[in-house]
Amino acid sequence: MRYARWTIIALIVALIAAYFHYTLPQRDVVRITGTDTQRINVGINGMFYANRMRDAQGNLIGTDVLFIRAITPEGAIRVYRNEDAGFYPPYFKFDSQDLQTEADDLVSSAEEPQWVVVRHYGWRSRFLTIFPNAVSLRPVTDPAVTLIPWFNIVFLTLFVILLGLIWRMLYRFRVARIDPLIDDAAEAWDKVDAGAGAATGRIGRFFRFGRKK
Repeated sequence: MRYARWTIIALIVALIAAYFHYTLPQRDVVRITGTDTQRINVGINGMFYANRMRDAQGNLIGTDVLFIRAITPEGAIRVYRNEDAGFYPPYFKFDSQDLQTEADDLVSSAEEPQWVVVRHYGWRSRFLTIFPNAVSLRPVTDPAVTLIPWFNIVFLTLFVILLGLIWRMLYRFRVARIDPLIDDAAEAWDKVDAGAGAATGRIGRFFRFGRKK
């Protein structure tokens, strides 16, 4: 039973960590190599796209997605989709076309690189054909710029504090309300058990007395 409880707790923690890893902002320093629009056949990966289109029967169909293609200073390839995020996750991004124009203006070559900080959320999976969603672009002069995730630090700190407060409230509620009920039930059970034991003893004595007769 104890192992099952810890397994459930570990699963819940893993799901929360995966959710935050997907939705919280991340930043990359890259050189933008180009932009384009590509038709994506949306299926089981539809939940990872903001602009999902459906046919008359309600089935998910292909959708046109803006893309920003880039390379990191180490030469790793990065591909970002550029979709309006709307209200969930709450980035309130409604300027994907403006961001695409900004990305076009920041395209540079390897000989004369223009480094850009891309703020994004989401995951990249070749198997599922999903891409992180670019939220904003910021030119920088040095690819070795230090990027401190202040928002994530503050958010996660407040989240841990909130969990601590909830845990403390539940603990106090258990001590004040649940534990007394359990103690009363245990005490009542002990009384019943003691009464049953006494009754059993009296019945036993009765039968022993009867046999002596």
